Amino acid sequence: MNAPLIVAIDGPSGAGKSTVARALAARLGVPYIDTGAMYRAVGLAAAERGIKLPIANPAEVARIAESLSIEIVPAPEGNRVLLNGRDVSSEIRRPEVALYASAVSAIPEVRRVLVRQQRRMAAARGGVLEGRDIGTVVFPESLHKFFLTASPAVRARRRALELAQRGTPQPYEAVLREMERRDAADGSRADSPLTFDERYVPIDSTDRPADEVVEEIERRIRGAI
Repeated sequence: MNAPLIVAIDGPSGAGKSTVARALAARLGVPYIDTGAMYRAVGLAAAERGIKLPIANPAEVARIAESLSIEIVPAPEGNRVLLNGRDVSSEIRRPEVALYASAVSAIPEVRRVLVRQQRRMAAARGGVLEGRDIGTVVFPESLHKFFLTASPAVRARRRALELAQRGTPQPYEAVLREMERRDAADGSRADSPLTFDERYVPIDSTDRPADEVVEEIERRIRGAI
């Protein structure tokens, strides 16, 4: 029996990971698993339960994470994220939730809870997983590891456009500031920081359309299978 196909796409916010991963998964015939959405769901739950930033009691947030049911459900318009059965797909994309996501993702116990769930999701049918530590922590043994990045200005423009399309527009300058804060937090956290090793294929998407990036990654994967 062949092992499930697992593709890791890591990189900073706004690099185009979601767009590329979603299209790549469709081409490869495997699920698309947005791990960042899972951290956003935990962040949203923490905010709704009165947790303030900066987080003073990480153990309480870990207990919240343990108590949650997070589902990623395929849909024609993209994955829907269900938090205890409630569709929070739009809510988790709010800028303030992104700050909570970054804060909860720095808690080792929260990461362990979600990593277990991510591994279970991909174990059955494989998947294209995108996030910040897929190829270093969640599936370090994957043969298909890609690190997607782009210039900060391009990443901020992409994220501002995405927010506008979702009906939650934010000024470009505010998006750029929030992205810079997220980058600093993700790169400096002690547990599973945003990084990559020599087994990754680095891809700069600054001046490249998403379909071109998808084609390159698909070509590399099929050439290695």
